[in-house]
Amino acid sequence: MPLLARTVLAPLTVQVRSGALHALAAVLADSRISAGGDVAVVVGPGLGREIAELVRPQLARADVLSVAGGTVDVASELGAKLRAGSYDAVVGIGGGRTIDTVKYAASQHGLPMVTVATSLAHDGIASPVSVLDRDGATISYGVHTPFAVLVDLDYVARSPARQTRSGIGDALSNLCAVADWELAERERGTPVDGLALALARTGATAVLNHDGDITEQDFLATLANALVLGGVAMAVAGSSLPCSGGCHEIAHAITARHPGLGTHGEQVALGALFCTFLRGDSELFDRLGAALSRHGLPRTPMALGLSEDEFVGAVAHAPSTRPGRYTILEHRALSPDQIAGHVADFVRAAG
Repeated sequence: MPLLARTVLAPLTVQVRSGALHALAAVLADSRISAGGDVAVVVGPGLGREIAELVRPQLARADVLSVAGGTVDVASELGAKLRAGSYDAVVGIGGGRTIDTVKYAASQHGLPMVTVATSLAHDGIASPVSVLDRDGATISYGVHTPFAVLVDLDYVARSPARQTRSGIGDALSNLCAVADWELAERERGTPVDGLALALARTGATAVLNHDGDITEQDFLATLANALVLGGVAMAVAGSSLPCSGGCHEIAHAITARHPGLGTHGEQVALGALFCTFLRGDSELFDRLGAALSRHGLPRTPMALGLSEDEFVGAVAHAPSTRPGRYTILEHRALSPDQIAGHVADFVRAAG
């Protein structure tokens, strides 16, 4: 009997545990990424020096490079250094901005990339997307999926609490994204990939249902796995649809209109709660709102630092940030006055 299947571009190895960084050399060898350790190890600011000293005994032949990442220019400079060397692969160790910088540089030069995450600010640790700043704008670039992903929970526990809360917001927002994807299928015939949808929804639901907090290792592992599943979901779908709906449109609008206000995860968490309210899903609205409250994430525009009018402006601007995408915002096609009325009702319900 013929077997029909598809190839999924997912990491060869995923390890989420304490001390994962100590397994780096073994993962590189066992996964046939680099048997001899001829790699570039790229570390970000903060814990970079400490991590570099920990890595050196494992990978005596590696070059350790430092970056203060987050922009296309920095990624291009890193790419020039990688091109000048002779490496089997590049290892990015750090938080989201460092990982995104390394993914972009590695993809531009055809090098396998390994992620070692020391914080959980967003789902970029395993996704085929790099979000970088260019000429004052934040742009998402398609990149290669990491060949391996290690999440060291010891370092995650030491990272700033706000970064972890941001990751919680990003993971939970997938519940909004998959609802928008299904809406687009019903209304526009947009194809939905059931596997990608299941991956994104499963991870988000696990975080939603977990009654722990960021001080507990089991919760951090659940969050890390959810972010990995979100990244793989995007690789399966070939787009960001399983993880980016009206919630992300609102976040991009907030960033464009109020630069520096809130983290990405805080923005998409608020956007997801508002879109759930617009959708009329009262059960998810209550459960999502309770989870945001439990983890200290904003439930109202004011908690993020926006007035009601400023949030109305962001919601009105949101659809233009992703032309062609169909979410609850495009579906409702509300006028500014109508948005203002819904925002006022939302604030009363969420507050």
